[in-house]
Amino acid sequence: MTDLPLTFYPTPSLREPSKKVTVFNDELKKLAQEMGKAMKANKGIGLAAPQIGKNIQMTVIGTEDGLLVLVNPRIYYKSFRKEISEEGCLSIPEVFGQVKRSLGVTIRAQNVDGKKVTLRGKGLLARVIQHEIDHLRGILFIDRTKDLKGSGKLWDLVKKEKKIK
Repeated sequence: MTDLPLTFYPTPSLREPSKKVTVFNDELKKLAQEMGKAMKANKGIGLAAPQIGKNIQMTVIGTEDGLLVLVNPRIYYKSFRKEISEEGCLSIPEVFGQVKRSLGVTIRAQNVDGKKVTLRGKGLLARVIQHEIDHLRGILFIDRTKDLKGSGKLWDLVKKEKKIK
């Protein structure tokens, strides 16, 4: 189990752009591993540092090959082909929406050791990468759709903000 608590909407820090990581050390590696545990414990497929109250450019994504850690990621290519599909978010539980995203992306990032990496993602991986990088920019999936549905207390807040009846 992990001690990292999730940050929930409408916490203002979720709307703040994250700061670039400049120090790569054991503390960063430990944080990445703890984020991976928090993601799995909450049944997520991705988690960005702002979602655990850390204003840094780091995200973790669960893949078939294990935990993918992206530090200071930047999308430098998006495919022209796009797809609309349902998304949710660990920071806005019980709220879902149809979001249009590119089917493929190429990103440049660093790993937890500071080594530069280039990664291509297609399908679900491309969608998750775009969703998590949005978090690092202070953008939530609810900002990218008008087609929302949900239940619970946070749904009531989203409806009020988005003026949904």
